[in-house]
Amino acid sequence: MKNTAFTKFHEELGAKMVEFVGYYMPVQYEGLIKEHLTVRKAVGVFDVSHMGEVWVKGPKALDFVQWVTSNDASKLTDGKVQYSCFPNGKGGIVDDLLVYRINSEIYLLVINAANIEKDWNWLVEQGKKFGLEVGKELYNASDEIAQLAVQGPLALKAMQKLTNEPVEYMEYYTFKKLNFAGVDDVIFSTTGYTGSGGCEIYMANEDAPKIWKAVFEAGEEFGIKPIGLGARDTLRLEMGFCLYGNDINDNTSPIEAGLGWITKFTDEKDFIDKKYLLKQKEEGVTRRLRGFEMIDRGIPRQHYEICDADGNNIGEVTSGTMAPALNKAIGMGYVKKEFSKFDTEIFIKVRNKLLKAKIVRIPFYK
Repeated sequence: MKNTAFTKFHEELGAKMVEFVGYYMPVQYEGLIKEHLTVRKAVGVFDVSHMGEVWVKGPKALDFVQWVTSNDASKLTDGKVQYSCFPNGKGGIVDDLLVYRINSEIYLLVINAANIEKDWNWLVEQGKKFGLEVGKELYNASDEIAQLAVQGPLALKAMQKLTNEPVEYMEYYTFKKLNFAGVDDVIFSTTGYTGSGGCEIYMANEDAPKIWKAVFEAGEEFGIKPIGLGARDTLRLEMGFCLYGNDINDNTSPIEAGLGWITKFTDEKDFIDKKYLLKQKEEGVTRRLRGFEMIDRGIPRQHYEICDADGNNIGEVTSGTMAPALNKAIGMGYVKKEFSKFDTEIFIKVRNKLLKAKIVRIPFYK
């Protein structure tokens, strides 16, 4: 089990630590609801150093990124970030990811912790078609980089204290390389997984303790708190953000998952599964990923059956929780196309009881 550069701080703060995809991570500190609401109302800090980072470099970098990802990376300019996914050649998804354009020949791919080895092997395999040199033009830096997600409506105001570069009003999904807390070449990115604004900060492992202390000192006047993985999941679900392994996987297509907006069909761009996914887009799919909220009392959980009024199976729950900021039970799941219209009544099977719910638009939290 791997530690992150911040593990000692979590332990000192009394976090409840668990094994998570091979890493020793904090699941909560004060309690999930308190931590969730801290991010919605003020500023919270997540250790997300378990995420993976892969560099793609050289004159073929853009062509390679275009081939392995579904979105159109040619639209990126220096300092921009793009959400995308890796189609798997079988109609499913290897992983979802962020693509950072440093310049025309350098891209950073940020991938999910659970998929680092799988993604890396996939990229190396695909890289052979482009003659990319492993270790140079294709480089896995996952074990060298620490990352903090500082999230919440006061996050950027607090972090502005640690850099001379203007960051408080940075555009969403942009980044800067800057001096932060006295450390050079930090990547400061206005992305996030919570829907409450904020940033993600990438640094070398050796700089992590200094930056951790500076972040908490800068945020003290704003009520900054450390936040665990438990609240990270409830926050992303309130926004209807997909979680790999729950809502998307090797057997779900981006079209089924409502990710058509990151699947770009242009004449200039060829990518893995392009023909298959275009056919899905034009002809339609038999199931859709939808958000729903409970009408009857009960909490939906992953793998619970979704049924019609007669108890016939029409789908499966992929994520579910009691939403702390909404005080209602919500979930996402795949349902047959004919039950996917908004406001359609569905039923979630909880301990052999059919509990009423309805299909709603996401995000749940607005």
